[in-house]
Amino acid sequence: MPKCYVLANVKVTDPQQYEEYKKLSTKAFQAHGVQPLVRGGAVQVLEGDWTPDRMVMLEFPSKEKALEWYHSPEYQAAKKSRQGAADMRMVLIEGS
Repeated sequence: MPKCYVLANVKVTDPQQYEEYKKLSTKAFQAHGVQPLVRGGAVQVLEGDWTPDRMVMLEFPSKEKALEWYHSPEYQAAKKSRQGAADMRMVLIEGS
């Protein structure tokens, strides 16, 4: 079964409120066995005009598990706490 990844670009607009989202999203990760590969860190653009903000990459054993996490009550609570604290762009990527 191919692995699946979630890649997010996050523009934090309220750092203090975003801290609550980070706590709740961490709990959701733990509850669903999510493997964070990247969670913040320095970004260097190698090609193109992309100007990413805070980058997050999560690894899942399958697309089904990724969607299960995303729609879970734990992550929905985290998502709600993020409202007004950040602009999120998130994609699911099927991989190997």
